[in-house]
Parts: sequence; structure tokens; C-alpha cells
Amino acid sequence: MTRVHVWGASGYAAAEAIRLLDAHPTFELGVLESRSHAGEFLADHFPLLRATSYRFECAGSVLGSVRPGDLVITAGGQGGAAEIVPPLLSAGVRVIDLSADYRFDQRAAYGLPEWRRSEIEEARLVANPGCYPTAAALALLPLASVAKPVAIVIDAKSGISGAGRNPSVGALFAEVSGDIRVYGLEGHRHLPEIERNLRFAGIDAPVTFTPHVVPLARGMLVDAYAFFTSPPDVEQTRDAYHEAYHDSPFVRLLSGDRAPSVAAVNGTNDAELHVGVRGSVVRVICAIDNLGKGAAGQAVQNLNIMLGYPEESGLHARAVVA
Repeated sequence: MTRVHVWGASGYAAAEAIRLLDAHPTFELGVLESRSHAGEFLADHFPLLRATSYRFECAGSVLGSVRPGDLVITAGGQGGAAEIVPPLLSAGVRVIDLSADYRFDQRAAYGLPEWRRSEIEEARLVANPGCYPTAAALALLPLASVAKPVAIVIDAKSGISGAGRNPSVGALFAEVSGDIRVYGLEGHRHLPEIERNLRFAGIDAPVTFTPHVVPLARGMLVDAYAFFTSPPDVEQTRDAYHEAYHDSPFVRLLSGDRAPSVAAVNGTNDAELHVGVRGSVVRVICAIDNLGKGAAGQAVQNLNIMLGYPEESGLHARAVVA
């Protein structure tokens, strides 16, 4: 058994990671550190962990408990990981960071398994992608082998847990109920990450990104549109997606009139994709769970890859093509 500690363990993504690790066949949960809830039972804060006896430990507990060979998920707020990660690496542990602190740092492998497996395998530090960038990358990166789009439009909708766990969440749900809220119109923090992923694949088209909050607890649906100067070949386009994801156990390609469903991926590490071509526009719809494939599920997938375990361990893989 390999010990995995969680630093910043009181957020939504951290709780989802703890739930998955608690049931994982080859990982053992270590210290669960939370400065704000030290000494309290996780069961009192997260209904899905009601049957567990885990307690939050005080600040400094993870660093004081790690030993070489352990792994740590850093799930605290922005800026915190930049302080705790260097001493953790010096202590001989490997780290997956769920914040944005290392996503643009060349010292970290970018944790998008379907496109960066080989880097993740050898990494000591993995920067877990954001939820919107994950869905956008899965939807758009295969197009690089077809043709270069001249413009991209991403219309994205997320459940409210994407905003993080804080005292205002209850009020936020009441405000969003019955509404669809557009935000980040002057530049969302995930846009540079989305653009960087596209550049990685050689796609340098300008991106228009519009995120929305919808009245769901969790889940994300991304409608991505790629515009070309001439109609791309339909079969070549579809083949590009099958080639990209034929060995990816969590990506499900839907055919015909079957549309990606947020309900179908709820609580999983799955991604559902539908690819359509109409004239000079390719439309790709992607559904993920923002706390699963968009955060904690992907982190556990990366842990499996780092240690050479089957990628699906503890994550209940689905078929690729449906």
C-alpha cells in the first residue's frame, strides 16, 4: 500500500479525492490536513464520508509526517501550494497539485493523461489541470491532426461546486437556481490555460471563451466550435478522435444523435464526447464531472500513472466507444 496525504483537505475537490482514495485498492490515506477544521471529523462536513472516521489534522501535519515514497495531493487555495510543495519535494515525496500554482511551471508535468502520459509517469510534481481546460482540451486537441482552425468558440457551463467550498455557496445556489449566470467576460482565469493547451498541439487560433454557472451541484458541459477556411473531411475528423482516444479508458465517443450527458458522468472520471461536422465548422460537445475528471478523479488517475498501476484502478473505467 502507498500512503497518500492530502494538504488543504476541506474543499470539495479534496473531499472527492478522499472518497476515491478511501476505496482505492492500492492507496492508503495518510494525513488529511486542514488549518480551518483541525481536529474535526470529515464526516461532519461531507455526507459522502459519513461512514468514515477520518479527522482533519492541524497545519504542518503533512510535512511532519511524510516519508520518502509517499505521495501528497495539495488541494489548498491559490498560492498555498507554492509554499508547501518545495519542502515536500525535498522530503522525497511526489506531489499532485490541484491549484493553479504550477500549471505554467516548467518543473511540473501537466496532468492531462490522455495527452501527457509519458511526462506524468516520470514526474515528481504534477500540475492537475483545471476543469474547463480539461474539457476544452479533450474536445479540441484531436483537431490538430486534421487541419488548423482559424477561430475557436467555447461555450461552457459548470455546476456551482466549480466555485469552491466557502460560506457563500448556499446563497450562491439560491441565487443561481432558475438562472444561468455568465461570468468572466473580461477574461476568465482558465483562458490562458486553455490557450496554452491548444498551442501545445499546434493550434494557434484565437479563442472566445464564455463560462456559465448553472444550477447544478456538479457537472460541466462544453460546446466547442472550431472554424476552418474550408470544410474538413468528415471521416478524417471522426478518425482523428478515435485515434486519439482508442486507448483512453475514460473517454467515451458517442455516435449518431447520442449527446453527452452531465448526469451520465456524475461522480465518475469519465468524459463523453460527440463530434459533428457541418460545412466549415466542427462542433465538439464534451461532458465531464468538474469534481471528477475536472479535478479529483483526474488526480487519482495521475497517481495511478505515476506509480505504474492500471490507470482505471479505483475509478471504474467505462468503454471508449459507445
